[in-house]
Amino acid sequence: MSKIQNHPIREAERYLENARTILSEKAGKEGSYYMDPKYVKMAGNTAWNGVLVALEAVLKVRENLKKGQRPDFNDYGTAMAKKDRKMCTPLLAAYESLHKTLGYDGNPSYRIVQESLRQGKIVIEWAGKHYTD
Repeated sequence: MSKIQNHPIREAERYLENARTILSEKAGKEGSYYMDPKYVKMAGNTAWNGVLVALEAVLKVRENLKKGQRPDFNDYGTAMAKKDRKMCTPLLAAYESLHKTLGYDGNPSYRIVQESLRQGKIVIEWAGKHYTD
């Protein structure tokens, strides 16, 4: 395994960069819009997965679940509220924008996409400050 894969915050940043690459190489931007919602959705889901990688490294949500149970957004929100209540709003913004608006809806607006990626970056940077090996 590479050093990046062993460091969850670097891995989360790589996911975010991969999302940007998908947008720039595949989504076909014309003016203020992306032309292919398939790739906007792919980029949104990729970025959101990066946020989850970073959160799991810090919040350890899966450790508190029953074996085989998947965490949902509320599990991350509850864990975040216990760790740093001020970060609940940026986390919700990243979830709503990356996972729902981009990942499900494929919103083609360049401005919305860029702001969504920025919200994800805020959460990943927070996780980077709180991550310990």
